[in-house]
Amino acid sequence: QVQLVESGGGLVQPGGSLNLSCAASGSIFRLYAMGWYRQDPGKQRELVATITSGGTTNYADSVKGRFTISRDNAKNTVYLQMNSLKPEDTAVYYCNAKGLTLRLNDFESWGQGTQVTASS
Repeated sequence: QVQLVESGGGLVQPGGSLNLSCAASGSIFRLYAMGWYRQDPGKQRELVATITSGGTTNYADSVKGRFTISRDNAKNTVYLQMNSLKPEDTAVYYCNAKGLTLRLNDFESWGQGTQVTASS
């Protein structure tokens, strides 16, 4: 079993910043891609940003230039620095991780979600 624990969400004024963290723990042999997704009520979950174990990143067009994804492989942790937040960034943000368990089985895990609200 692999668990993802997120932290760092909250309420911020438009133009403000937040930093999300997600730590993976459990029966992990290797982590491959990690990423962040978000979901508004009544809408589909959408990709925000992903990062491979080698550091290659991918961003949704809507967040390019404002959000930065990074990871600490030694800590099995992924971060999302969000700057210049807009009201349309308001959503529940979910962490995602893919990899191999100690039994060399593929896994994909999701965090419990953290609310991000950009509002005055």
